[in-house]
Formats: sequence, structure tokens, C-alpha cells
Amino acid sequence: MKKGMLILSGVFGLSMIALILLIMVYIGKNSISGSNGSRETVAYTMQETTTVQSVYLVTIPKEIQLPGWAEEFKGTIEENLLPVNPYSRPGTKLEEVNAIVIHYVGNPGTTAAQNRSYFENIIETGEASVSSHFIVGLDGEIIQCVPLDEISYASNTRNEDTIAVETCHPDETGKYNQTTYDSMVKLTAYLCILYNLNPDKDVIRHYDVTGKECPKYFVDYENEWSLFKAQVKRQMSEK
Repeated sequence: MKKGMLILSGVFGLSMIALILLIMVYIGKNSISGSNGSRETVAYTMQETTTVQSVYLVTIPKEIQLPGWAEEFKGTIEENLLPVNPYSRPGTKLEEVNAIVIHYVGNPGTTAAQNRSYFENIIETGEASVSSHFIVGLDGEIIQCVPLDEISYASNTRNEDTIAVETCHPDETGKYNQTTYDSMVKLTAYLCILYNLNPDKDVIRHYDVTGKECPKYFVDYENEWSLFKAQVKRQMSEK
């Protein structure tokens, strides 16, 4: 009888040990799985964030390496995208970029923010169909209004294959202050690098598309326009 009880006790003890070991293995597997799951989630979140940012600011092949100044410069661009609407951001995809078109706002003394507000206000008024990808302000600030993989309403027949840059100016002459001018040079050089464009032939004025006196200062003074493109080319060569 005692021998039988000892055998039963031994079997029960071994069973309990086996059960405990099974529970420990199960918990261990779940812990490892949970850890891997967390890492995968973080990796996915980081990848998703990078993708969203790249859609707005750069639509370029990954193999393009930006010079140091351009990497630093792109962080100064304020992204304030217009909502999709029929008048200033139709949401139409921009399939290719063959040129950068320079414009001027034609409204002396207004800021980049004020001109961006105008683009949004016409959603309500419906008075025009107009916008640009970027606006360069009087203090050198740059606001992005339209993603680079969508068209803007700025350059007439060239909306389908160009990036539009509107520029603010302090007076009726359309001449730029130095701060605005410097930002224009850097932004244009940055975009030329992104899209592998040649400033000599691929940076154009609204005037070159339609004959409109825009940007006025660069239409009135051809030598200043040539100098601007030379400055863009020089900036592109900086490290």
C-alpha cells in the first residue's frame, strides 16, 4: 500500500513538473513573439512616416544624393498644403518634371502667408483657378502649397510638366530684396538637383510660356535673369 502511494506521488510530482515546464515554454514563446511584433510595428511606422514625408517634399529617385547644403535647406521649407479642391489644388498627378517656372505675385508688399491664404480663399469665392507649388516670402521664408507629385495652377500649358515658384516683392518694380533673392536661388537649385535639370534651359519664366510680364523684374532686365540662372548653377555646385 505504501509502495503504491509512493508511486502515485512520484507520478503526480513528475506531472506537475512537466506542466510547469510547458507553461514556462508557452510564456517564453509569447514574450519573444511580442517583442518581435513590437519591433516590426516600429519599423513599419518609421517606414510609413518616411513615405508620407517624401510624397510631400521629394518625388525623386532614391539614388540621388543631396549635397550637404541641400539636406540642410530642405528642412527650412514650411509645408502648408492646400486642401484638395477644384480651384487651387485639383489633386491631378504630375507625371514628369521638365522645368522650374519662376513667377512673381504681382501684389507688392504681400507676404508668402498672405498669398497662400489667397489660394485657399478662392476655394470659397471661386473667382479664379490659381496656385503654385512654392511661395518665397519677403523674409526669405518658403511655403509649400502643393505636393510635388501634383500639378499646380500657375503655368498654363506647362502645368503638366513643371514646378511653379511664386515670389514676393516689396514694390511695383518687382525687384527682390536680397533675402528673398537668396532663398529663390537655393530653392531653384534644390529643385534642379532633385529633378536633374539644367538651369540654362530648364529654369524658365512665366513670360517664356505665355508672354506675360512675369516675373516683372526678370522680364524687364534680361541680364538679371541670366545672372539669376548663373547663381542657381553656382549654388548647385556647392557641397
